[in-house]
Amino acid sequence: MACLDILKIVLLLLLAAGCAVPSMEARRQYAVQAVGAAGWHIKTFETDRFDIVGFMPGTMPQENRTLTIYIEGDGLSWISRNRVSPDPTPVNPVGLKMALRHPDASVVYLSRPFQFGMKRNIDSRYWTTARFSSEVVVTYIQILDLLKTRFSSRSFRLVGYSGGGGLAAFVAAERKDVALLVTVAGNLDHDAWTRRHRISPLDESLNSADAWPHLIHIPQIHFYGEHDRNITRDIIWGFASRFPSDARPRVREVKDMTHGGNWESIWPQLYSEAVSLL
Repeated sequence: MACLDILKIVLLLLLAAGCAVPSMEARRQYAVQAVGAAGWHIKTFETDRFDIVGFMPGTMPQENRTLTIYIEGDGLSWISRNRVSPDPTPVNPVGLKMALRHPDASVVYLSRPFQFGMKRNIDSRYWTTARFSSEVVVTYIQILDLLKTRFSSRSFRLVGYSGGGGLAAFVAAERKDVALLVTVAGNLDHDAWTRRHRISPLDESLNSADAWPHLIHIPQIHFYGEHDRNITRDIIWGFASRFPSDARPRVREVKDMTHGGNWESIWPQLYSEAVSLL
């Protein structure tokens, strides 16, 4: 049985043995064990505003001309519709699971602010209303600058899951060295998303849908699940329709897939499809 399959069983047992949501420590340990089983190591990126947990292969070459960066989803932002989570560490880190299926060692996974126990300047706005604020975007731009220097990288491929997709789009819009943008169930228009679900707008956040003019020359593909009730088809196609018809990004529905479904099981094929755009 694969290591990730064993870890899934452990997480299910944690869910069954305790409350509906595992503790932050249980969620963190799940990720730590998953990356340890894959031979990856933990790296904390210190930026001007936040500390961000990253994971990367232990065998990463000293020079990587092209790095693929995975950005995690929003995580556990809310306990219920009216109760903010005390910690946004994801229960189901889909972005991490996909990163662990990356085909080579030129890969870095980045969590989101305050996930996996990071506490400097902690403020719940940054996993609720300000999750896509300018200071969050700047944080990831700074991390890419650090990685570019460390690994002598010329370009990046950005992969974002759920809210990480919207963040990846904004980072891509602000840089000149992004060669490919890929989102999976990406929240590419949080205004449309909050309207659809009749929840409070993310009024302290930038909206990646407004950045489309700066993405028009970047190869990109946006995957969404056929049965995703969170990031629905209309949100993805609404983003794509902002582009001129002759420059519209590729959008692809994945059959039988839900928002938090088993994306990692088919990720090698989907990533290969994305890279074929280059």
